Parts: sequence; structure tokens; C-alpha cells
Amino acid sequence: MSPEEYPLVLALEDFVPVAFTTAGALLLARVDGVDTRLARIAALLLGIGGVAKAGWKTIIATTHVDLWMVPLALFPFLAAGFLVLLKAIEPRVPVPAIAGLWMACLGTAFAIGDTLPMLILTIAASTAAAVVLSRRHKLFIVWIIGQYALGPLSSGEQTIARQWVEQSINTVSQGMFLLAAWRLATLRDRQRRQEIPS
Repeated sequence: MSPEEYPLVLALEDFVPVAFTTAGALLLARVDGVDTRLARIAALLLGIGGVAKAGWKTIIATTHVDLWMVPLALFPFLAAGFLVLLKAIEPRVPVPAIAGLWMACLGTAFAIGDTLPMLILTIAASTAAAVVLSRRHKLFIVWIIGQYALGPLSSGEQTIARQWVEQSINTVSQGMFLLAAWRLATLRDRQRRQEIPS
């Protein structure tokens, strides 16, 4: 698919899952036991990574110019975001370990000229976060299953129809993340309402 064929509506739709993920992380910052500052930092990192990819698509759709370096920021920022989120929800995770792991994967990516190490780290970090979060709400399992469903679609010819399917799955998946985060963030308020006698 050439840049001239890329539809603007497809590019703009890619901002929707970015907004869902970012909003979900911000909601998690309000959950008891979650480090508020780290969750907000995670939201920022996840948002930057997602906007880089969606923004690149928008530039292609509107100008037909392929700024190929822009989407390379996706996995480094997503990996960092999910690692920070993991630390926010699981305080026992050692900072030197996750920082060293991120830098090692980034260095390897530069060395081999491929983002694969950062992709693997993103998958590992998001999976770990999903496992921890699923102890509080099972919808986080649906979220990570949706992320794994994207894997087979990333290979092969990227037709417009195929990208619509991929982005639709991603949007629903990140919507589950947002919904689960909202359920956790509002849990205390719902419990208080139930305790108030009628």
C-alpha cells in the first residue's frame, strides 16, 4: 500500500485506542494502592508512543510523505510506559531492573537495526501488568488477549481492510483496558453508595 492510498479516516481512528490507553492509565492513578505519580508518568509515555504512530499515519494520509523514523518511537515509549505502570501497581518491582532491561533492549535494537527487542519488552511488560491488574478486575485479561490477537495480523501484506481489522481489535482491546480501569477507580464510590441506607 502506497502513501497515496492511505485513508485519512483510518489514520485518525488510530488516535482512539491511544486515548483509551492514556485515559485508562490516568484512571489507575486514582486507584488505592497504585502510585499516582508513576501511573501518570506511564500515561504520558504511553500517550507519546501512541501519538507518534497515529501521527505518522496522519501525516502519510494528508501529505503522502513517509517520515519513517517517527513510528520507531512507538515501542520504546510503550515499553517504558508499561514498565513504569508495572512499577506503579506492583511496588516490589525493582527500579534498577526495569531501567536496565529497557536500556539493554534499546541498545540491542540500535545494534541490530530492528525494533524487535523493544516489541518483545513491550509484550512482556504489558503482560506482566495485565497479570497484576487481573487480580483486581478480570477485564484486564480481555485487554491482554486482544493485544495478543494483533500479533498474527502484523505480518503479511498490510492492506487497508487488514489494517481496519487490526485497528478495530486494538480499539476494542484498549476500550476494555479503559473500562476495567474505570471500574477500579470508581469502586470505592460504588461501595460507599451501597453502604448508604435507603
